[in-house]
Amino acid sequence: MAIRDEFPLLAAAGFDEIVTHSFVRDVALRSGRTMALITLDNGRDHTRPSTLGPATLFELGDTLLAQRERAEQGEIDAIAVTGKPYFLAAGVDLSNVADIPDRATAAELPRLGHRALGLLHDAPVPTFVFINGLALGGGLEIGLHADYRTISAAAPAVALPETFLGLVPGWGGATILPNLIGIERALKVVIENPLKQNRMLKPAEALELGIADAMFGPSSFLESSIRWADEVLGGRKVDRPHAPGAIERAVKWPIALRVARETLQRRIGTVPAAPYRALELLELARRNDRTAGFAAEDEAIADLAVGDQFVASIYAFNLVQKRAKRPAGAPDAALAKPVAKVGIIGAGLMASQFALLFLRRLQVPVVITDLDRDRVDAAVAGIRREVEALVGKGRISSDEGKRLSALMSGTVDKADFADCDWVIEAVFEELGVKQQVFAEVEPYLSETAVMATNTSSLSVEQIGARLAHPERLVGFHFFNPVAVMPLIEVVQTPSTDDATLASAMRVAKDLKKNAVITRDTPGFVVNRVLAKLLGEAMHAVEQGSSFEDVVAAQRAFGFPMDPFVLLDLVGLKVGAHVLDTHHGAFPDRFFESPALHELAERNVLLEKDAKGEAKGIDKRARRIVAKHTPKGAVALSVDELRLRIEAGLADEIRRMLDDGVVEAAEDIDLCMILGAGWPFHMGGITPYLDRVGASERVFGGTFHDPRIAGARA
Repeated sequence: MAIRDEFPLLAAAGFDEIVTHSFVRDVALRSGRTMALITLDNGRDHTRPSTLGPATLFELGDTLLAQRERAEQGEIDAIAVTGKPYFLAAGVDLSNVADIPDRATAAELPRLGHRALGLLHDAPVPTFVFINGLALGGGLEIGLHADYRTISAAAPAVALPETFLGLVPGWGGATILPNLIGIERALKVVIENPLKQNRMLKPAEALELGIADAMFGPSSFLESSIRWADEVLGGRKVDRPHAPGAIERAVKWPIALRVARETLQRRIGTVPAAPYRALELLELARRNDRTAGFAAEDEAIADLAVGDQFVASIYAFNLVQKRAKRPAGAPDAALAKPVAKVGIIGAGLMASQFALLFLRRLQVPVVITDLDRDRVDAAVAGIRREVEALVGKGRISSDEGKRLSALMSGTVDKADFADCDWVIEAVFEELGVKQQVFAEVEPYLSETAVMATNTSSLSVEQIGARLAHPERLVGFHFFNPVAVMPLIEVVQTPSTDDATLASAMRVAKDLKKNAVITRDTPGFVVNRVLAKLLGEAMHAVEQGSSFEDVVAAQRAFGFPMDPFVLLDLVGLKVGAHVLDTHHGAFPDRFFESPALHELAERNVLLEKDAKGEAKGIDKRARRIVAKHTPKGAVALSVDELRLRIEAGLADEIRRMLDDGVVEAAEDIDLCMILGAGWPFHMGGITPYLDRVGASERVFGGTFHDPRIAGARA
């Protein structure tokens, strides 16, 4: 019986799938043995990774069954699986999972994965997977089912990203991995990394963790893997130093899981379902019972795949994978000007971060300037130390490090900016200061040079008011830390011409950032939404609500940190400045916060432990805020606060769309996901406001069609 016949619902679903085929050839080994090598290939060359939909798994399962039969008949001595160039497999086709019509069909998908991939386990002959390229989710789980794994040193990424997307590793990953590499390492791969902006493993990390047994260079990867496999068949010993023993299962396992659960509760709250479901699976895996573990994975996927959080995650995933790569409102890319040299005004921390990023990504000369020579020299020396650190960590080669250091220079003479094609300022967030530095440098620039400002809240148009050529000025708002945060808000003024805007979009792309074009309005997108959240938080405590109730009211949004931790992170003075800016622009909707100004002056808000982790609100901060609470103020309950904040957000975002700050609600969602850490499982701020009914309450409609936004709460 064919594998397809065992899964009638999936077979009848008719998913629109690009099938990854299983091509088999026999390889004669040096020892005289024969290996059946299965190559996964979707026929799309290098333009599209191989994915694993139902039809793909039906074919792979049937292919493995056939090879097992050959093994039983003595025709082959080993079975191996690899992928087309650069890819093993990028996991399940998420569009198919999103189209699953019901729970019964959803339940067949993990069972199909276990059935097909499980044929690599307990086969009549040893099984191998040669991870020749990208291996994500189900792609990595192919390897976990095999007896042995090799990995290419050039594989771009290895990961189990499912919890980032509102799912769990459901084809054996949650059960097999902890029994292969130990619970602490498995927690890193299954939960910790996905929740760190979907961090991936490099090949060397996969080898060190014990996911792979051997690593070979890309030029002879397949040949080396085949030769190594032949040696294993001949008796070569393969060590598994991280495989858990009895003591780890009895003692370390429960401790590690308890710590992980407490960490999750502290960092992300209890709203996301997938990470906690993954913890349950990892706990069950301690029994090392594949049958029980796989059955639990089946149930978890069946529950999560038809839930609101996964629907929301797919919406967010599509924004990041599709809309972010085709920015709305971008001019013709052919208008972009070439950038052969970068100038940076300022020599502080942000300027240094800019310099390192431009050096690494653009590989062009970068010159940095400030008023003080010692300050400039210190900045250049610091940047070169960062380059040396990258060499020391193996992130770049020694030769590249020398080349980047040579490209970095500093000056106090603005005339040295004459041959710069791109000049960006990173000076104090004050209008007059920014106007002055541009007025000083513009006379030295070429007639084609682009000027960019990193302002977070000031008017870009006003910054350029004194320029002779304001059409060559654009806002280019990074988020901190610069190297990590993936968003740049590209701010277009009424004067910004298409060539300047196109250049900004091209530079953002070359920096490997996602860019969203916004109008020149206070706070642009991210800071305007955050100003609403933080402003409401400060206003609530000033009106007598407890800090704890305000945190509880905002916990439903799923942000990675509460509003007061966020204020502490961005800096109290910066937060006060942002709130002042928005109150000045929209006094009827954004509150002043005298308490925040006093907190900033005294630099007090959070009580922290020895590691710098927030333990709660400092008693001195509570006393300061209480001083600013007017007599007769009425504190709101947690539910009242949540409803008030939701209504305020729905109103503000609707105004932003009406004013054309961005082209569509999807752009606001994208900005919040990439720039503020809005969780994938929440699916974007506007679908959330639709689901909870805030949009309907505020303006009698929704930001999205309900089928996109997900089921209403």
